[in-house]
Amino acid sequence: MRIIKAGLIGCGNISSIYFENVHRFKHLTIVACADLHLERARAQAEKYRIPKACTVAELLEDPEIELVINLTIPQVHAKVCIQALEAGKHVYTEKPLTITLEEGQKLLEKAKETGLLVGCAPDTFLGAGIQTSIQVIERGEIGTPVGASAFMIGRGHEHWHPDPAFYYDVGGGPMYDMGPYYLTALTALLGPMARVSGSARITYPERTILSEPKKGTKIKVSTPTHISGVIDFANGAIASITTSFDAFGGSVLPPIEVYGSEGTLLVPDPNTFDGPVQLRKRDEREFVEVPLTYHYTENNRGIGVADMAMSLLTGSDYRASGTMGFHVLEAMHGFHMSSTSGHHYQMKSTCRKPEPLPVDFRFSYVETT
Repeated sequence: MRIIKAGLIGCGNISSIYFENVHRFKHLTIVACADLHLERARAQAEKYRIPKACTVAELLEDPEIELVINLTIPQVHAKVCIQALEAGKHVYTEKPLTITLEEGQKLLEKAKETGLLVGCAPDTFLGAGIQTSIQVIERGEIGTPVGASAFMIGRGHEHWHPDPAFYYDVGGGPMYDMGPYYLTALTALLGPMARVSGSARITYPERTILSEPKKGTKIKVSTPTHISGVIDFANGAIASITTSFDAFGGSVLPPIEVYGSEGTLLVPDPNTFDGPVQLRKRDEREFVEVPLTYHYTENNRGIGVADMAMSLLTGSDYRASGTMGFHVLEAMHGFHMSSTSGHHYQMKSTCRKPEPLPVDFRFSYVETT
């Protein structure tokens, strides 16, 4: 089988797990990496035995690279993705797809114009936990899906992150930061969204960094930090979602619950790949853990890129698609716009519910020692 050669742009912290995982797939390899800080690219290239560290321009000009993995900061996702497409390369980007809806639309239009593929993280929904949950629903074990709930409750990144100011600027906040995991998982479980409504607030207009090295620095908050929303899915199910940087979280709130006519399903944290998955049927008093039926339980970030690369080789559909990434982006903006306007936001985009991985599916791996 031909091997898809990829170049990675953006050699920050998240790049390490991509470097580690991508080389495990027999049909995909990273041949070059680039960063605005060339020394950072060189350090990652040396650590992960990447043949070439270079500038972004040099990477985009490299004729052997077919696919770009874009791990830059969200503010330049659109710019880098469009540059990759204009260079004749398919592109897979970290979440969110772009910052604005206008940027997202331009990106998808450019992909259509060039005939190239765009993929978008997160790919955690391809992990064993959520794939097993999808299987439970599709087997009819909870009956007809009626609704769902999702919670991401935290105290804020200033408690631990070395440079948390971005999370409180426009384009940040808990919905744009963590919402992609939850909304992508819900879309994979229940299908596309038809309309959303939301309420949002800025609880603390100013926050103080409590972590090093910027401890004591004040942050002006420019984006809502507590958002609660309601989602009407095209299939009729109704979900509620709350994301917050303003509250101490507790273990009593499950990350995602799906309610059906015949049972309730507890879905694991969509920021992870494993379980547990728990099911309570109509006549049962307790939840029972469902054995995971898929292989991907570790941190397998990069599996979405591998799935996209397989699509390039075989013509099959790929699951972490740009159209789903845009659909999720629109919903996140929709919650905020609904809060401002006081009205429901009718979704203008849609996407296909991703095909579940075949049971016992696994990509071919390179043997490692």
